[in-house]
Amino acid sequence: MDKTNLEDFKKLLEDQLEQLLQEAGKTVSEMTDENGNFPDPTDRASLESDRNFELRIRDRERRLIMKIRAALARIEKGTFGVCEACEESIGIGRLRARPVTELCIDCKTEQERKEKIG
Repeated sequence: MDKTNLEDFKKLLEDQLEQLLQEAGKTVSEMTDENGNFPDPTDRASLESDRNFELRIRDRERRLIMKIRAALARIEKGTFGVCEACEESIGIGRLRARPVTELCIDCKTEQERKEKIG
């Protein structure tokens, strides 16, 4: 992979990371600022449901943050875009669709097939 593509992916990943971290910060401040005094049990249940949904989203984003940091580390090590299973190049199209990927499409397909079998 050429240096221009690596710089583009690095910028993309850094931008995604910054956005996710900002969203996480907003969630924390919103949850600590909310007034928890709801005399109506339905309103309280609705708030709890919304909070649980928000926390599930943030947990998914937390895992994505870890993957982004790992991808940035691979860029620094010079292994970004190389499949961790077969050590072949991962296609640019796949990387553009999922820049945090660690596997080429063939290895990922095989992994998913094995998971499906059991």
